[in-house]
Amino acid sequence: MGLLMLLHVLLVAAAARAPAAQAWGKEGHYMTCKIADGFLTSEALTGVKALLPSWANGELAEVCSWADSQRFRYRWSSPLHFADTPGDCEFSYARDCHDTKGNKNVCVVGAINNYTAALQDSSSPFDPTESLMFLAHFVGDVHQPLHCGHVDDLGGNTIKLRWYKRKSNLHKVWDSDVITEAMKDFFDKDQDAMIESIQRNITEDWSSEEKQWEACRSKTKTC
Repeated sequence: MGLLMLLHVLLVAAAARAPAAQAWGKEGHYMTCKIADGFLTSEALTGVKALLPSWANGELAEVCSWADSQRFRYRWSSPLHFADTPGDCEFSYARDCHDTKGNKNVCVVGAINNYTAALQDSSSPFDPTESLMFLAHFVGDVHQPLHCGHVDDLGGNTIKLRWYKRKSNLHKVWDSDVITEAMKDFFDKDQDAMIESIQRNITEDWSSEEKQWEACRSKTKTC
């Protein structure tokens, strides 16, 4: 049904955003999936729409914040939204992908692997609609820098700051404030214009830079 194509498109769309646009609150997730929509093949789009719940009205972007709304209903899903490292630039799946009790494969990278596998396997016991909604959300999460941050500062949540005179923390700024400010400053608060600009840059200016963003070259520990 083209769901692997969906995964690839979501990865590229999320990774290819300008630094000022990498924010992953509700609006950021909506925009990530809206951007991805523009790159889906007709086969992939048909497959995606077949799995969407009726309340989404055929729009992938409408379900992309669903996973955040389920954290209390599905308490086991909370650690699936991030993958923190012990303070350096290297992520080790074996070392870092676990929950606070040491259960393995419990992190955003493990979740992406598991829900991708579930969508590929028609005999999977997982609900395919929920698998799609989780996958679309987690691929967005993994590209928010502070969802792949450091254990010692809880992904930036303990780093207090002021954002335009408002008290905040580094994680919240990345999750929502940066994208709102960028949309206001560069796109006159026009979400569609921002989405179209990002879509153009994915296939033009940023396409040649994608490989440079896949690995962290610095071995220096952060401050």
